[in-house]
Amino acid sequence: MRTLCPNLDNEDGLETVLEVPIPEESFDDTKINNNNTTSWQTMKSWMKPHSPDKKQQFSDFGGGRNAEIQLLLGVVGAPLVPLPIFSKHLPFKSFIQDHPIESSMAKYILQQYIAAAGGEKALSLIDSMCAVGKVKMVATEFNDGDGITVSCGGKAVKAKSVKNNGGEMGGFVLWQKKPDLWSLELVVSGYKITAGSDGKVAWRQTPWHQSHASRGPPRPLRRSLQGLDPKSTANLFTNSICIGEKTINGEDCFVLKLEPELQSLKLRSSNNVEIMKHTIWGYFSQRTGLLYQLKDSHLIRINTPGSDSVFWETTMESLIQDYRTIDGINIAHGGKTTVSLFRFGEDTESHSQTKMEEVWTIEEVDFNIKGLSMDCFLPPSDLKKEDDQPIVKTKSSDKLIGSARFASKSRGNSSRFGVPKIVAIDSNSFNSLGDL
Repeated sequence: MRTLCPNLDNEDGLETVLEVPIPEESFDDTKINNNNTTSWQTMKSWMKPHSPDKKQQFSDFGGGRNAEIQLLLGVVGAPLVPLPIFSKHLPFKSFIQDHPIESSMAKYILQQYIAAAGGEKALSLIDSMCAVGKVKMVATEFNDGDGITVSCGGKAVKAKSVKNNGGEMGGFVLWQKKPDLWSLELVVSGYKITAGSDGKVAWRQTPWHQSHASRGPPRPLRRSLQGLDPKSTANLFTNSICIGEKTINGEDCFVLKLEPELQSLKLRSSNNVEIMKHTIWGYFSQRTGLLYQLKDSHLIRINTPGSDSVFWETTMESLIQDYRTIDGINIAHGGKTTVSLFRFGEDTESHSQTKMEEVWTIEEVDFNIKGLSMDCFLPPSDLKKEDDQPIVKTKSSDKLIGSARFASKSRGNSSRFGVPKIVAIDSNSFNSLGDL
């Protein structure tokens, strides 16, 4: 991965320092989607974000591909877990036999997980973390109905399958200080998304929309629980139950299940959007004791006046692999996430299914970062929530239902970007399913 990039305007000039390390594959001088745009031109656009017309800047490389990237980053880029993690200590202070059998089994499995991850003493010494990695994202399948429509540069375009394109390459840097303080910068094919939490609000920024906050209390980043933060993973599943065993890719696993309380779902819902359920499963290897797969699924209902309700079901499965010991802690250095979006309702013609994949590898991990203060996790200065009602756009009507406004300081023309159809159902920030 490169951290320096040649001066794109002057070959004799100083090299540019990249904020996020970029995989070598992103620098290959190859054509993109059979047009005249090269990856170097895409990189140049990202490195010059001061363009006075951000709408034009985002639409320079072809609407169809932009729709793919917007869909991938919106859903896969920075999703959150269902619940906040409040505990500052590892979760076992009472006797296991004081709980029902399903809960007792889950706590015993978590004890084995803590021991396999490095032990309670070693995990308790971790105060902060920095992880650098690279990703490859691809939309693998669209079928039934009209698929997913995304607005790019003011145009409504369909996201088509890019499985023959080889995927979108990128890199990320994740900073974390305890589970409620985190910051993520992710660059994929020249487009950057940032997200974070200061312990009071979780937020995100994208090239096609101004910064916005998630509904409900701030929650940890799902990416950090994919084998990077064993302590937070154990705390998340503290109140889970063991529902049995399952073999995944030949690996025998114990299955822990966690369902948030109804009240927590209501905090993330709104008048037009109802989160009906959000369940998370952890598959812990019987052989190693480590987390082998993380899965979560949520079902959302959009209530649109004058038309039938539309349901969206999103399922994410992350296979966690390549554990290595860093400072006595077992950290996963690779994995693969598969995402399935399924839209359905009374009108069978509106049914559609979309599948996406992300393969990630961790290049570097470090703990207890010196000088990592609260200032590193401050939200953007233009973040100020005014109205939490989401924008809802249905197939039967092009009208926008509800409103969503954020007070903003000057941010160019970012507010002119269209809102993708999948964005409409996000009760947290109406910008991506990942927030849910």
